[in-house]
Amino acid sequence: MLTLNNKIDHSDNISAQLVLPYEMRENSRLRTTLACGEEVAIFTARGTVLRHHDLLQSEDGRVVQIVAAAEPTYRITCHSPHDLLRCAFHLGNRHTQTQVGDGFLRIHQDAVLKQMLQGLGATITEETAPFEPEAGAYGSSGGHHHHGDGHYHAHGPLAPIPARQKIHRPSDSQ
Repeated sequence: MLTLNNKIDHSDNISAQLVLPYEMRENSRLRTTLACGEEVAIFTARGTVLRHHDLLQSEDGRVVQIVAAAEPTYRITCHSPHDLLRCAFHLGNRHTQTQVGDGFLRIHQDAVLKQMLQGLGATITEETAPFEPEAGAYGSSGGHHHHGDGHYHAHGPLAPIPARQKIHRPSDSQ
């Protein structure tokens, strides 16, 4: 069985591709099969999320490229940026994994969320598309850099991770 445990930035020689839905790309320990039928085990650092086009290398030097599988999703658009921001707020308030695109949001299909978003005035389009949600401010791979290919790629945390955080409530005395 091929074991992949080293994430690399670049390779001129990719020996295979591994197509995975987002749910499987969140796992730091995974056993699956390449398209050619070869079994593969993935061992990455806890908290690692594999992104579309990430490269993993085996001990024997073979490189496998991760491909984000097309999944049943909703593409959310609105008449104004303000309305789209309201939708993003309500999705975030429900801790919904959300992909942020240029003028749209994308989530996994969920009938309850669809109804809520339509109530906010959003247009919901069912689609089958690769799903690349935001990692979050404290995720292991947040932050964005644009590479000119129309997609944003995650690299490093968006915000410093606080050692201790005091939550202030209105009922706290001054």
